[in-house]
Formats: sequence, structure tokens, C-alpha cells
Amino acid sequence: MTQQAEKAARPAAQGLDAVATARRVTPKTEANRLGADPAAGTDRRAWLVWGAGVLAYLIAVTQRTSFGVAGVEATERFDATASALAVFTVAQLVVYAGLQIPVGVLVDRFGPRIMIVSGAVLMALGQTQLAFAESITAGIVGRLLVGGGDAMTFVAVLRLLPAWFETRKIPVLTQLTGILGQLGQILSVIPFLAVLHLAGWSTAFLSAASLGVLSAVLGLALIRDHPEGNGQRSRASLRQTGVSLTEAWKQPGTRLGLWCHFTTQFSGTVFVLMWGYPYLVSAEKLAAGTASVLMTLFVVVGMICGPLLGVYVARHPLRRSTMVLAITAATALAWLVVLTYPGKAPVWLLVLLVVTLAVGGPGSMIGFDFARTFNPASRLGTATGIVNIGGFTAALLTMFAVGLILDLLLASGFSNGDLYALESFRIAFAVQFVVLGIGTVAVLVLRRRVRAQLARQSIIVPPLRQAIAREIRRRREVQR
Repeated sequence: MTQQAEKAARPAAQGLDAVATARRVTPKTEANRLGADPAAGTDRRAWLVWGAGVLAYLIAVTQRTSFGVAGVEATERFDATASALAVFTVAQLVVYAGLQIPVGVLVDRFGPRIMIVSGAVLMALGQTQLAFAESITAGIVGRLLVGGGDAMTFVAVLRLLPAWFETRKIPVLTQLTGILGQLGQILSVIPFLAVLHLAGWSTAFLSAASLGVLSAVLGLALIRDHPEGNGQRSRASLRQTGVSLTEAWKQPGTRLGLWCHFTTQFSGTVFVLMWGYPYLVSAEKLAAGTASVLMTLFVVVGMICGPLLGVYVARHPLRRSTMVLAITAATALAWLVVLTYPGKAPVWLLVLLVVTLAVGGPGSMIGFDFARTFNPASRLGTATGIVNIGGFTAALLTMFAVGLILDLLLASGFSNGDLYALESFRIAFAVQFVVLGIGTVAVLVLRRRVRAQLARQSIIVPPLRQAIAREIRRRREVQR
């Protein structure tokens, strides 16, 4: 496929945010559809708005992952089994996933700023509730509030990008948004965990709640939905909102994005949010400090890979699903090697596992690029919300299944009284292969439909081997 053809493929359906060379759409024309001039997105104020949004998302990730590193303390505080402990995070993710479509619709209707601020307030309330909770029920209520606030943040931050920046910058900025936000995991793994160990449960979660207050204040002060004086947001009727939701779902590109997100994101999320730390410390017998380093490595690798994948997506829009399938295969292979390794896995092998899982985070962001390029700006929030359901639905199902299997193995006597026995974790983690298989099949099916849609627009995607051979020939000719 020539570079010209790849450029032409980016606006793959009517109403897409076209690349200027593909449809002769200028940045100014594209801006009018979004109610903003992306040229204004090149100034300092645009970066300030984006920075405040990224900080809000970073804090949301901190709130989301804080309970995962407190799993051992939570077991003691609430006298909880593995299944009961999993309910905390599963309930949080149920709310998160369940709100994605409503949040996407609300973002399109009311704008990102109000959603980001509201989400920060909800998360602060949830962490405060958890700080004083002494029963499982009270604790779950806190996590439900955190899940609701978290659900409002990421989709809203992504919605800021097309209003403030030129189209050509959005793939890389989308990756940077996701990856910089994941620094919140470092806040939960290192400073939050330190406060938890030094000052106790209530102080640690109250400190997390204070970050939510900070996020709300900064959101009110700095974030604006679009550059002032460049158009206002339209208020769609309920009927129009329903039509927009239906059209977003009917678009094969949106569903392909959902399944790409489903397949690549869940394994790393399960590892970081819930079962990774207990697995490393209790099953693999790593020191707590070593486990924290591996969790930090997860974030660092994601930060490195994210921009690279963003550049790849911008240059090769016809090969996005190929990268998704490659990441999925690598994830399955990494887990297969670790789970079948005789005895405890060596540290170097666990490092490779963490590195592979970390790539899945930025890999899942490719799903949002499908939503962006196959939907008009008027329903971008809705389409993004649909995509974002995928990975978190897979994660919560896997998370609960792992906890349930661990409890069943303990009750059967297989674990010899050790809930987090290595052999038990191996059996429980194997459930991921089922989820990976389902996701892979769905990606392949939806990719075929999307490519058929592209073919009707005279955009033909050749087999990968032909594209590689053509690229090799091109480079040889250049060298001559």
C-alpha cells in the first residue's frame, strides 16, 4: 500500500475527521465542525488545558489503583475472602464500564469540563468513605463512588483534544494522555503505599481524597471546553441522542475499537488493579520492594511505548488492527511461559511479563483511534465511551473469575490452606486465555467487516505480506 493510499484511508467513513490531504479538508474547516479552531490549539493555553485534563486523569488512575496495592491490608481490615476482596474492585469496574456510554453522551451534550470536575468530586467522596469504612458493605460503597467519578474522566479528557489541537496531532496526544495518566499508578504504588504502611488506612485514603479535591479545583480554574468565541456546543434532543448512540454502535469501526480495547487492555488491568501484587509477593515470594519496582516498571514501559504506538498509528492507519493482534499474541505467549515455568519464575521472566503486559495499555488506545476516525465529531464522546467499555468489562470479569477460582481451590484443599499459593494462581490466571481467545476472534470478524466497508470506498487493504514486500522494494529503490 502506497503512502498516498494510506493517507486516503484515514477518513474511512462519511463525517470522519479527515486528514487534510485525503479530502482537502483544511484545519479551519475541521475546526468548524467541532466548534473550535484547532489552530488555536497550538498556543500555550491549549497545552495548559490539556495538562490540567491529563492531571485529572492521572489522579483518577491513582484513585482507581489505590485499593489494589492495599489488598493485604484490606483482607485484614474487612476480614475478607479472595472473592469478597475481588468484589471491591469488580463493583468499581462494573460502575465504570456501565457508565461509559451515558458519560459519552453527557460529554457530547454538556462538555468535558463539567464531567471532569464532577468526577473528581465523586472520587474524593468515595475515598473519604473508604477511609472510615469498617465493613465490606461500607467499603464497597466507597469504591462505587470512585468508579463513578473515574468513569467521567478519561472520555472527557479525550474529548478536549479535537477542540484544541490539529487532527494530525491527535493520535500521539491520545497516547500521551493515556500514558501520562498511568503515572497515577506510581503514586499509588510508592507514596500511597508508603503512607498506608506508615500512617495507616484512614490517613492513606484521606490523602487520596485530597487529590480529588485538587483535581476539581484545577479543573474549574483551567479547563475550558473550547477556545472562547469559536462556537458553542449544540444541545441535542433526547431523540437525537438516541439516534447518535445507535449510529455509533452500528458503525463497524466503533465495534472494532471496542474489541481491540477488550483484548489488549484487560490483562494488564487485572494485574495492576487487583491480583498482580498478591501474586508477586505471596505466590512468587518477591520482596515488597521488588514487587513495587515491577509495578513501577509497568508504568515506565507504557510511557515509552505509548508515543511510539501513536506515531505508528498516524503513519499506518490501515495496520492498526495488525498491531493489536501482535500485542495480543505477545500477551498470551508471555503468560504461557510464566504459568508453565517449573517452580517460581525467575525475576527476569517476571520482568518480561510485566513489560509485555505494559504494552497492552497503550495498545488499547488504538481502539479510541478507530472511534475517532469512524465517527463524526458530534458523536465522538459517545463512540469513545462505547470503546472504553471493552477492556474494563473484560477486566472485571477476569478479576472476579480469578478470585472465585482461588476461593474454590482453597475450599477444595488444593491450596493446602494458602489462599495465594503459586499453583492456585497458575490455574486461576489461566482463565485469561479464554478472554484473549474471544477477543481475538471478535477483532478478526470486525476487521473483515471494516475492510469490506473500506473496499466499497475504493480503499483496498492488501495482505500484510504484500505490503511488507512492497515496502522492502521501495526502500531498496531509495537506496539506489
